[in-house]
Amino acid sequence: MTSAQVDTSGNSANSAEGSEEGYERGLGSRQVQMIAIGGAIGVGLFLGAGANIAKAGPSLILMYALAGGIIFFIMRALGELLLYRPVSGSFAEYSREFLGPFFGYFTGWTYWLMWVVTGMAELTAAAIYVNYWFPQVPQWVTALVFLVVLFGVNLISVKVFGELEFWFSMVKVTALIGMIVIGLGVLTFGFSSAGDTASVANLYQFDGFFPKGVGSSLMTLQGVMFAYLAVELVGVTAGESENPEKTLPKAINTLPWRIALFYVGALTVILCVVKWTEFAPGVSPFVAAFAKIGIPAGAGIVNFVVLTAALSSCNSGMYSTGRMLRNLADSGEAPAVFRKLSASKTPAFGITVSVLFMGIGVVLNYVVPEKAFGYVTSVATAAGIWTWLMILISHVLYRRAVDAGRLPASAFPAPGGAKCSWIAIAFLLFVTCLIAYDADSRVCLYVMAGWAAALGVGWLVLKNRNPEVAERRAPAPLEKVN
Repeated sequence: MTSAQVDTSGNSANSAEGSEEGYERGLGSRQVQMIAIGGAIGVGLFLGAGANIAKAGPSLILMYALAGGIIFFIMRALGELLLYRPVSGSFAEYSREFLGPFFGYFTGWTYWLMWVVTGMAELTAAAIYVNYWFPQVPQWVTALVFLVVLFGVNLISVKVFGELEFWFSMVKVTALIGMIVIGLGVLTFGFSSAGDTASVANLYQFDGFFPKGVGSSLMTLQGVMFAYLAVELVGVTAGESENPEKTLPKAINTLPWRIALFYVGALTVILCVVKWTEFAPGVSPFVAAFAKIGIPAGAGIVNFVVLTAALSSCNSGMYSTGRMLRNLADSGEAPAVFRKLSASKTPAFGITVSVLFMGIGVVLNYVVPEKAFGYVTSVATAAGIWTWLMILISHVLYRRAVDAGRLPASAFPAPGGAKCSWIAIAFLLFVTCLIAYDADSRVCLYVMAGWAAALGVGWLVLKNRNPEVAERRAPAPLEKVN
């Protein structure tokens, strides 16, 4: 397996055969930082928070903070692994190294599935957002245009992808900061039509901080975790970052303040400005807050930001799926044709196949009932939880190997060592139980069971054709680059 590696002194090294061979290290610090920031701001926050506020009231703030802490544990575990051995498609590669070939195969294909179904949902969502301004344009036309444009961007070069993602993220960040500043202005100076009722007391005076009970608040965790999907994308960029030893730790270490500002901070301000009882499922809380404040263009502004978030997610999905398919092909777990790079050093064939599957999703989402959109996002959440679990378990096993002297220590050790990873594992299993308990969301577990069965059959076929696929292989030794 080809991989760019890092020794304990921070020097990068390339093995003769690795999954990054041929990739262009075209993502600069500015782009990696903004990709990491944008990964923490998605449609789950802009739209999903409305339904969750209706279920949990102000306590949703605590749920985002709790889940955010767990996400930080996950990302620090991933960061330690990335600085031990930075590889593109890292989640599958670490599962392959520490848990065995089958887990690498299963994780790689499951992460691919996560982004394909996310792309299906986001393209349809983007088309719905455009209908806000142009209702006469058929939804499928808009979705197809976005699919083709983003496909072209991902084929050109990783630099173009990084630049587009930088500006997508910039729009989201700027909009959220603007919303927070306006909300603080309303609270402090009392201007606008919301000024008379805006108060910190709105967080507790309408049936308390947990208006519908702790149990109802905990049930929102599955939706909250969906909002955090894609924070791990910075790990996929490792093989194409100009200086992963510096950019990756910085991107991961800034995650807590991003969560505190963009999730906890934004929701706190909004719920202080507008009492929670005025929010409803299916309506963006940001749109509702701007309407209450009395900003005429508020709904249009937020609609543009949410559109940007959807396109950003789909753009990231195309990027991720192509790299993951190449990683699988390098290990003999996918057709060898996925290994080929185009003249612009992108895995063009893998991206193309993934885009075709996303295109099927556009058609499906056009003809099936509206509830299918929720089913697709729940499948993405289940696939994301599997990916996070594999990162955490791989980290626990890596720390055991380091303690035993079998592997070199990472230059970016996770605080608390494996203890925090165990806490995060327990939390993710708890969220999985919540998903199983909820009748609407448990359908994703049935889908994942079918997916697991299909991958199991595929693994048996692979082993029969090529028994070497199932053999555990040690990663190539570290080599210094002069």
